[in-house]
Amino acid sequence: MRAINALSSWIALLVSALLFGWVGQGSAALIVGLQARLDAAPEGAVLMLTPGTYQGPLVITKPVTLDGGDQVLIKGSGEGTVLVIKSDRVTVKNLKIQGSGKLHNNVDACIHLKGDNNQILDNQLSECLFGMDVAESDGNLISGNSISSYDMELGLRGDALRLWYSKNNIVRNNVVRNARDIVIWYSGDNLLEGNDVMGGRYSIHFMYANGNTIRNNRFDDNAVGIFLMYTEKTLVEGNMIRNAAGSTGLCLGMKDASEVQVIGNQMIYCSSGIYLDQSPYQPDTENLFKNNQVAFNGVGVLFHMSLKGNRFVGNQFIGNFIPVSVDSRGHAKDSVWQGNYWDTYQGFDRNGDGVGDTPFSLYFHADKLWMDAPNLKFFFGSPVLAALDFLEKLAPFSDPELVMRDSAPLFSPPADHHSETRNDSLNHG
Repeated sequence: MRAINALSSWIALLVSALLFGWVGQGSAALIVGLQARLDAAPEGAVLMLTPGTYQGPLVITKPVTLDGGDQVLIKGSGEGTVLVIKSDRVTVKNLKIQGSGKLHNNVDACIHLKGDNNQILDNQLSECLFGMDVAESDGNLISGNSISSYDMELGLRGDALRLWYSKNNIVRNNVVRNARDIVIWYSGDNLLEGNDVMGGRYSIHFMYANGNTIRNNRFDDNAVGIFLMYTEKTLVEGNMIRNAAGSTGLCLGMKDASEVQVIGNQMIYCSSGIYLDQSPYQPDTENLFKNNQVAFNGVGVLFHMSLKGNRFVGNQFIGNFIPVSVDSRGHAKDSVWQGNYWDTYQGFDRNGDGVGDTPFSLYFHADKLWMDAPNLKFFFGSPVLAALDFLEKLAPFSDPELVMRDSAPLFSPPADHHSETRNDSLNHG
């Protein structure tokens, strides 16, 4: 009788394990069978998962909601992508997703999305090569996710987020740590707002991507902040970009970029605050830089060559080693400079209207040497070059070159009307 009871108990336990999909793996229990549930679920179904670790990879091919309730881990096999979404109107939220492959040519990721009007909300994506790969997908909401790559050298990590031929997406309030880039390529009319990116290469890299808005993000300790290449009609507003301090560190870089509006940003502690190469590119267009704070950088604004079509209005240039510089023996006189604040302005405001009585004019003296002779860049910022520059200004031994002139410099720095809004957005987490 005892043997019969023991056998009955063992059979009941086995049946329960099969029914609930539990298979022991070492000390952890891995729940299998979620793919079958997804396949069997009707369109519009909401799958609330019980806490535990579920076996991936998974593929979603119909409009459903997958909700992990913050206690669910989808664990990949270490090969390929963990979760593939091939449908419109899917919601994936409150999941932890880990365990992709490590092949760049396969774009192994936590999530691969190819569909429209989906929502990817409040997930934790880690220990995957790429975080989220979004291809030919429009009208999606990607919000509140935390994303990191494998612990590798910076160039070998995958991108936190890739938008490829995708438009009208909202990427909002995501936190990225120690991934490679966010890339927006061949993708237009997207909104990137309130994101917090740290410890990567490019905070956001745009290429052939027109009509995007980058607003109220925080980009800190990345090799480059925002870089716009072959890109038009873009708004960069209210962002905090800082500590891109490597030898090529840029807060904001623009190459062949036209009709860009850069308004109300803080660009501080970078090798160069703003870098311009052949921008604007399209004839008879203008790039506008307005009400930005460009502070404590090696160079405030660095032009690759003499350019027309850039307008600087109401900006603050504070504590930069060189406010404006131009490579290739060029100048910045063809840009419009009006109503900016320059902390090195040496003039007066006798009528109290807030505008200096005389223009702010910037000349190259000995500080031009490191641009004409690249080997001297080693001494950039050194006491030797600073002393030589002081002597050159005191008793010129060559004619100084006019770099730029602001016809109506502000006598005092303007109030930062964007700080309250920006701080509110950066406290989303």
